[in-house]
Amino acid sequence: MAITNNDILRRIRYTFNYSDADMMNIFMLSDYSVSRETLCNWLKKDDDPEFEPCKDRMLSIFLNGFICKRRGKREGAQPEIEQQLTNNIIFRKLKIALDLQAEEVLEMLKNTDLAISKHELSAFFRKPTHKHYRECKDQILRKFLQGMQQKYRGLNERQFTGSL
Repeated sequence: MAITNNDILRRIRYTFNYSDADMMNIFMLSDYSVSRETLCNWLKKDDDPEFEPCKDRMLSIFLNGFICKRRGKREGAQPEIEQQLTNNIIFRKLKIALDLQAEEVLEMLKNTDLAISKHELSAFFRKPTHKHYRECKDQILRKFLQGMQQKYRGLNERQFTGSL
């Protein structure tokens, strides 16, 4: 099953125990106001009649706000709000927000029974035009989100009630 933007929002909310107000404030850090109703519809289960898919642009705004919340707002021009996201971009933004070094990411992945090399990891963060660029598949991003949850919330995947 493909990982969705809604899955990512739900996982971040759960991992860091964010309330609706916290989530709305994270959007505000990117100068974007989202209503509680819209946010709640993004967080609903996929089979709920009020469920709304979270578009790439909205997740990009959220992830930029998440970086600001965790690291502080940077001086000057703010990060680009992507109209289209890839797993590679999402992975990079989460790595930046959590201020993780390669070794820490590798350890988080290893704790989810996914062992990759430092070279494989760095390939995910290269420009798509680079000859050693590698597309980040859903399984890798899912394992990273699981490792993030274990590190910051200390729970096993089985204890997560979301749809991942």
